[in-house]
Amino acid sequence: MLTLILILVAVLVALLVGALVVGVHRWDSETARLRARLDAAREPVHPSTVDLGQLEGLPAPVQRFFRAALSDGQPMLAGVRVRHAGTFNLDETTDRWKPFTSDQQVVARRPGFDWNGRITMAPGLSVRVHDAYVAGEGLLHASLAGLFSVAALRGTRDLAEGELLRFFAEAAWYPTILLPIQGVRWQEVDDRSALATLHDGDVAVTLLFEFNEAGLIETVRAESRGRRVGDEIVPTPWQGRFWDYHERAGMRVPLEGEVAWVLPQGTRPYWRGRITEISYELAR
Repeated sequence: MLTLILILVAVLVALLVGALVVGVHRWDSETARLRARLDAAREPVHPSTVDLGQLEGLPAPVQRFFRAALSDGQPMLAGVRVRHAGTFNLDETTDRWKPFTSDQQVVARRPGFDWNGRITMAPGLSVRVHDAYVAGEGLLHASLAGLFSVAALRGTRDLAEGELLRFFAEAAWYPTILLPIQGVRWQEVDDRSALATLHDGDVAVTLLFEFNEAGLIETVRAESRGRRVGDEIVPTPWQGRFWDYHERAGMRVPLEGEVAWVLPQGTRPYWRGRITEISYELAR
């Protein structure tokens, strides 16, 4: 009897391991397809170097930001690879923070990214997440162990706007895309903040950028981003916060950040992370 039990346990373990291997393979295949689409939508980045002499006429806090974050004549960015580690809150009313790791690929033009995250729910059990904006389409796919989908959204206008907002907000990590020569339009608000608008095809988004005493991005805020509530998408104020700036590839970029929904009952953070690795692809 003991031998039979041991055999059954061994079979179950083998089946579980086999299922996890299949899940990883499926997820990696989806990641490869998404990133192939991201690369296929690329456009050349022109000009290939930063010219701070073209800042005249921009709002004063925006000029200070570019002079603090960039150097005249440095290469423009064509792409970015980022790895993060941090915690993700799974509940809006209670604290259910779970650890995550992720890698992200970003393309400067045509604007796009794929965030490939792994949220640990319990030892040996994780939820895999793709949060992406590819060729003008927003996409959110979450899967338990890469095998069972728990969320699959794509193709709606609200989702496209929300994902382009994320791309725009995270430009603190790749600041050359915020230059007016890359299509961003700036509007002064006061001496410490400015509105910026980005267009991609027929999708347009606007963010309020607030700068710290060093002239670097401190917060970004959208007055409306689609938030999933049950089966509905509810427009909700949304903000990001950045800190711990360091020099990377000749630029000043933040290594830590937090993202939150701004709810009637108060600000509710749901993502807190730090960059563990970042590398840049330079325009040619």
